[in-house]
Amino acid sequence: MTKNDIKQRDGFTSKFGFLVSCIGAALGLGNIWMFPYKLGTYGGAAFLIPYLIFVSILSTTGLITEFSFGRFYKGGSYTGITTIFQKRNLKGGKIIGLLPALGITGIFMFYCVVIGWVLKYFALSISGKISSIDASTYFNDFSGTSSSIPWFLLAVLITLLVVHSGIAKGIEKLNKIALPILLVLFIILLIKSLSLDGAMKGVEYLITPRWTDLLNIKTWVMALGQAFFTVSLTGCGMVVYGSYINEDYDIPTSSLQTAFFDTLAGLMASFIIIPAVFAFGLDPAGGPSLLFITIPKVFQSMPYSSLFSTIFFISIIFAAISSSVSMLEGPVETLLAATGLTRKKISTYVAIICFILGIPLAINTTMFIKFADFITIILSPLCVLFVSIIFFYFMSKKDILTAINQGSKRPVGSWFIFLGKYIFVPVTIIIIIFGIIYGGIG
Repeated sequence: MTKNDIKQRDGFTSKFGFLVSCIGAALGLGNIWMFPYKLGTYGGAAFLIPYLIFVSILSTTGLITEFSFGRFYKGGSYTGITTIFQKRNLKGGKIIGLLPALGITGIFMFYCVVIGWVLKYFALSISGKISSIDASTYFNDFSGTSSSIPWFLLAVLITLLVVHSGIAKGIEKLNKIALPILLVLFIILLIKSLSLDGAMKGVEYLITPRWTDLLNIKTWVMALGQAFFTVSLTGCGMVVYGSYINEDYDIPTSSLQTAFFDTLAGLMASFIIIPAVFAFGLDPAGGPSLLFITIPKVFQSMPYSSLFSTIFFISIIFAAISSSVSMLEGPVETLLAATGLTRKKISTYVAIICFILGIPLAINTTMFIKFADFITIILSPLCVLFVSIIFFYFMSKKDILTAINQGSKRPVGSWFIFLGKYIFVPVTIIIIIFGIIYGGIG
């Protein structure tokens, strides 16, 4: 396919645009509330040893696989899977091909509910009300109620507006603007957090290696899960992004850069959040309580609380929306490939359906948790497994290396196929098993 063909289909206009879009897709709420918690809880600096091992091997392997699969077949998982099944005269290609899109659609639904919570707290920050709410009870009184529905809708609409505009004018343009701004905001918050009295206790908590934790299997399991899920491996989103690039793009280098900057963002978030939490003697708990209860308490204790709260939550919005657009693009691209409808119609229809189906998740916390657990623990990693098996076991060695090495300055050899077949695929199975055992590790 020529560059002109890529442009006709829409696609990324520059390598930088592709890179920041991939970083934006990878950099989500998981980096901001889960990475700091895991880093502090499972060994401090010692946690980085298993985490960096897994990121350098598994995350980059997964990214290379998904980008290459998408670029080689000039489409998302649905296009690649159905094409391979047809060539081999196998049945079930359309059903298996739809699963990754369904999985990422499920993520989009509950993810937008969470973005709605962030938007609400951003509004509280701008209005100054963040300083007067009872942070211990406000979140529980708001989330899981009908009051969250308008904010959930707003999250869907913002994402739709970007995806509606296409790849170059929507997703790429958003990330070229949002990611640099996010970096500046993170630097401002980092300086402020580290300047607080008592913040060094939080720094010590993060950088002091607790080597005995490396003897705990759970440390390695949590590092494995964080590394696997942090770069947004879903068997769909990154495949779709890969389908929008031409043969000049260096996929192995882009994958390494995505993993690196994603990790860097997680570390910055850690040194923003944890020192501030320690400065005010609060508990660095994980999950929503950290973002929506603990952090608001921190801001309430600061001078200019509304200002810094506004900066914090707008940075979270940038990170979250840059991820949600990749999630919505997954099913949109799939339906574009399977139907003759336009992008604007399909993106609108998908957004409406996701909003309607997501309302029960917005008003029922128990249903939200069960649904999110099923998608993230079982369905999404299963889709990664399906795509990786099809890529490494169904494609020829020649096609695999061609898919990966076009545009690469340092082409990979047959060793990468061995890595994919006998390490990445089995480890993905292990991740699913551990996820079920531990109730989630990502």
